[in-house]
Amino acid sequence: MEEAAERELREETALVANVATGVKVIEYVYPLTEEPADRRNLYDPSVTQVEVTCFHVAAPDEWEPKLDWEHDGYRWCDPGEAFSALRWPETAQALRSLLLLEAT
Repeated sequence: MEEAAERELREETALVANVATGVKVIEYVYPLTEEPADRRNLYDPSVTQVEVTCFHVAAPDEWEPKLDWEHDGYRWCDPGEAFSALRWPETAQALRSLLLLEAT
């Protein structure tokens, strides 16, 4: 998973970095019928949940992402803003856990 995360970071943001140990979370569970019609065919009908592993990565202070076609934009924010911006509570909890690990 670490290698995949490093590859995705490099491909999607141009950040070359080593990831730290992840906090594994089940981010959300919903029926495939809740996906937009054009996306439903991308999933096997038996898929009922998406499992996400979150990682901590250090980036140089002056670094700015170079986003690929999968992204509309980005913003830098403090942890409180990040917690509020995250759609699923489990992801916010994973961020809290990663920040606690970084502080120790």
